[in-house]
Amino acid sequence: MKLRLWPRSLVGQLVLAVAAALFIAQAVNYTLLVRGQRQQALANGGGMAVARIIDALDRDRRGMARAGEDGTRKRLPKMLVDDRPFTPPPRALPAGALADHVAAQLAQAGVDAQHVDAWVIPQRPHQVKLNGPSRTAIVSARIGARHVTVRSWLPAEGKRLQGFLIWQTLSLYLLILVPVLLIAWRAAQPLRTLTQAVRRDPMGDGPPLVEEGPSDVRDVIGAFNASRARIGAMLADKDRMLGAVGHDLRTPLASLRVRVEGVEDDMLREKMIATIDEMTAMLTDILAVARSGAGKEAPEVYDPVTLLAQLGEEYRAMGKPVTGPGALPPLPALGGRPLLVRRALRNLVDNALAYAGGATLLAEVAGGELRFVVRDEGPGIDPARIGELIEPFARGEASRNRATGGAGLGLAIAHALAEGEGGRLAIANRTDAKGLDAAVVLPVQA
Repeated sequence: MKLRLWPRSLVGQLVLAVAAALFIAQAVNYTLLVRGQRQQALANGGGMAVARIIDALDRDRRGMARAGEDGTRKRLPKMLVDDRPFTPPPRALPAGALADHVAAQLAQAGVDAQHVDAWVIPQRPHQVKLNGPSRTAIVSARIGARHVTVRSWLPAEGKRLQGFLIWQTLSLYLLILVPVLLIAWRAAQPLRTLTQAVRRDPMGDGPPLVEEGPSDVRDVIGAFNASRARIGAMLADKDRMLGAVGHDLRTPLASLRVRVEGVEDDMLREKMIATIDEMTAMLTDILAVARSGAGKEAPEVYDPVTLLAQLGEEYRAMGKPVTGPGALPPLPALGGRPLLVRRALRNLVDNALAYAGGATLLAEVAGGELRFVVRDEGPGIDPARIGELIEPFARGEASRNRATGGAGLGLAIAHALAEGEGGRLAIANRTDAKGLDAAVVLPVQA
């Protein structure tokens, strides 16, 4: 399973972007503060060391500096001038940054130091309690033939600063991310409602969506409402036009057939009647495709088992080789327009009868979807052509003879009807035997 670091939703992306920006800003802030704190510590400790070195040189010129009361050198001297280099204690740690800072300060003060060394002595727990968080620093500079060693102090590492920045970051997250989350949710909620409306009924005649959220989102919702209203008006005009076309064409075709009945040549008369019947059937199919999903049937709750059983009985009463559905497990009730579903299944059954000579009706529930399956034992379909065959006037065989498969509108009508019910048409070759499974897949309402 691939881990997705960047969220898909608008709210998730906005919150993650703001959180990442705050984290980067706080990281930069922490780096600058730590650097400034270190510079301040070097300035304090180095300034004290430079002042003591200059004081020690002045004392040495006046003969006041000495190694110790008994002539031995102190291990942690406050001020020591000697001809020999200073040997630091075993616990001392080199402090190169402090040595460089002191060397630069001595140069600015006009003191020619050939070499500067510095060490920091870590404090033991009891020393921290007695002396506070400061650390002891020792600086030794070789000036001429003399080695001047002084003791100084460095502030401890900024643990308090780290704790302060942590609390500051959490406070910023709370003060900034919560309002950002609320604003993003206020913008995303209407967008989710709009998305659901587009998927459910993009061209329906339902009530317009409430325009809410930020002004940009309200503008989008308003544009969608206006677009859906225009599309609805165009679809209504199309339905009226198709009704008029169907009426106007069927009337002359019926009149023409009556006149053809008077043709004396039997062979010519049969051919003309067959042509008129083919034109009438093609007109019916074209009108069915154009009107698919646009029926005025009111949605209702229906039993899929009953629908499938009635469809099978209907074909068997006509003497068609349609079997099933047989004994099915309990299936959830569906909400929608059962007549449209029945029309889609009829097209699939007619297709199976035309190309395979028989059909079997099945139903199953899987993955939150109910599948009405029409199974046949025909030659199947080339998988590369499945997407092509659901287009209008696409046929499984090359001829245009209606007797060998119709006008190529059965799958297109079933596909349009299934989409009109919020579902889809699924077509796949069987894996267990020869044949095809064509299914109307509809979502199961929770």
